[in-house]
Amino acid sequence: MTRRVLFNSIYTHGFLRAAACTPVVEVASPRHNLEQTLKLAHDASLQQAGLAVFPELGLSAYSNEDLFFQDALLDAVEESLAELVRASRDLAPVLIVGAPIEAEAKLFNCAIVVYRGRILGVVPKLYLPNYREFYEKRQFTSGGKATASAIRIAGELVPFGSDLIFSADNNPDLALHVEICEDLWVPIPPSTYAALAGATVLANLSASNITIGKADYRRLLCASQSAKCVSAYVYAAASFGESTTDLAWDGQGLIYENGELLAETERFACHSQYTVADLDLERLRQDRVRMTSFNDCAVLHRDRIAAMRRIPFTFEVPEGEVPLRRRLSRFPYVPSDALSRDERCREVYDIQVQGLMKRLQATGIQKAVIGVSGGLDSTQALIATARAFDRLGFPRANVLGYTLPGFATSGQTHRNALLLMQALKVTAEEVDIRPACRQMLQDLGHPFSRGEPCYDTTFENVQAGERTSFLFRAANFHKALVVGTSDLSETALGYTTYGVGDQMAHYHVNASVPKTLIQYLIRWAAKTEQFEAETSRLLEAIVDTQISPELVPPRGGAGQLAEEEIGPYELQDFNLYYLSRFGYRPSKVAFLAHGAWGDRTKGDWPDLLPPERRQQYDLATICKWLEVFLKRFFEFSQFKRSALPNAPKVGSGGSLSPRSDWRAPSDAKADAWLQELKENVPL
Repeated sequence: MTRRVLFNSIYTHGFLRAAACTPVVEVASPRHNLEQTLKLAHDASLQQAGLAVFPELGLSAYSNEDLFFQDALLDAVEESLAELVRASRDLAPVLIVGAPIEAEAKLFNCAIVVYRGRILGVVPKLYLPNYREFYEKRQFTSGGKATASAIRIAGELVPFGSDLIFSADNNPDLALHVEICEDLWVPIPPSTYAALAGATVLANLSASNITIGKADYRRLLCASQSAKCVSAYVYAAASFGESTTDLAWDGQGLIYENGELLAETERFACHSQYTVADLDLERLRQDRVRMTSFNDCAVLHRDRIAAMRRIPFTFEVPEGEVPLRRRLSRFPYVPSDALSRDERCREVYDIQVQGLMKRLQATGIQKAVIGVSGGLDSTQALIATARAFDRLGFPRANVLGYTLPGFATSGQTHRNALLLMQALKVTAEEVDIRPACRQMLQDLGHPFSRGEPCYDTTFENVQAGERTSFLFRAANFHKALVVGTSDLSETALGYTTYGVGDQMAHYHVNASVPKTLIQYLIRWAAKTEQFEAETSRLLEAIVDTQISPELVPPRGGAGQLAEEEIGPYELQDFNLYYLSRFGYRPSKVAFLAHGAWGDRTKGDWPDLLPPERRQQYDLATICKWLEVFLKRFFEFSQFKRSALPNAPKVGSGGSLSPRSDWRAPSDAKADAWLQELKENVPL
């Protein structure tokens, strides 16, 4: 099938649906345990999962102690395993189940990887805990003491060892490694070497008993391992039904991706259960490609990595549409919950302030010049500048704010600018740029100078250029530093005036802050009373003002709206995040955007955003503005970014500085991205 036919399937876009399963078991009852395992496996298959992970020794139960030495129990486990293999022919996911396996006159605690009617391999546990409540060495032998590389099980000779990576030969991003419980607790888990060897999905079959605080520790371990290994980590622990002679069990299932928790089961449930999450394998690959230190580490351990064995299999993609079941933030730069958002805003604010403080200290300059329009960007730059001067002990009067009204400046923004400067107690000046602009337009012979309503690019840029030119000359005159106001979103779209325009400054504070975040930064400053009460009231009013460059006079009563030309900033910031941070194909970005923005009644909305401002975009609209983004970002705007002034990087997903995160040719074409979008999105 083509990508076009399967556009609405997560598997087309590099995802894998994984399930962490925690069945209710009965001690020493393989038949019951098989029934519960198969029930969850069927459920996961109906959910179109490609992977289902079960707990350690789940076919026998973990807490059998010396019953593991009974042949009757081991025979029953083998019979149940053989039935599981037969049943797997009609199931979608790769199944990973736990069972005791006898081989080489030893008993091993094993994970068995089963797919479509065959056993792909058997992985023995390496690290057997033998402290406090654990006595595993009494019954089991470490997989490190095995001598065979293959064993016969359920009538098949199958690969055996902790060095196995199960790789889909038809999907290079799908490579699976398995470890068991304590293997994760040691300083260097086996999955570390597997990840360096290319494994993207790490599975852990666990029978970790529960004690106070242990659930948080498991979360910490899984989060850390998935982050360090730039991988997904699927963890399934033993649940209700294990013996409570001396221990208790909570059935914790966890799914992480590169340090982020995607899903978790209910703990202490008295019924069999599972949780699913869609793993973004392409994201993991993209992150590894970028992280040169990850690959350097692989080189340092090349001998250990070379010893890993790859077990190929052909992955059968679940048929039909498979909608994304993953929390997608509509505003990837803005946390949706209030506490995280406040923390984010405070950190961004402090980065901006500290960056400007250092630049002022380094230059010995004690004055700053800033253009104040009454809009979002200049407001955020001004309050960051005011706070930097406070912390340096400089008087706010040394902040020289200029409002520079032009041909389309509205009364509202003009008032906002003057009132804000007054409230902040900075030095406020007003300079009407219209006479100077008229003179330049006249010198150019522009139609506007003859009374014609010609509002072209020259008309706009004469105003933007005059403003910035004045600010630089004012900085020369006052021995000051020009603080830039343009933000990350405008930089990405090239929606700035090049040269002596708003693209330029002595130092930027907003350069890596997207438009969707700036409004929340300003609200945060007001809510947390970073300034006086009157200033906070003005900040709230400024956030509620429509975004406009105010370069073209209103026509028919409507002012110039930036988003009518370049698209909604909320969509374009979404596109920027996934294209620049992860390098996704445009069709995948469209797929994600439609999942996030296709239904305004679902998903996350920052709690400050009222219902009337919650938008919905259909796929056609998403692709329309994505096409605009691709043209402007890849083809039209890089020459402006190549000359960006210095600015502090704010977030891991946000900088287009040619000196750090984004180096690109200024004369590239966007054809490859536009063609990919056209060919792979059904409209």
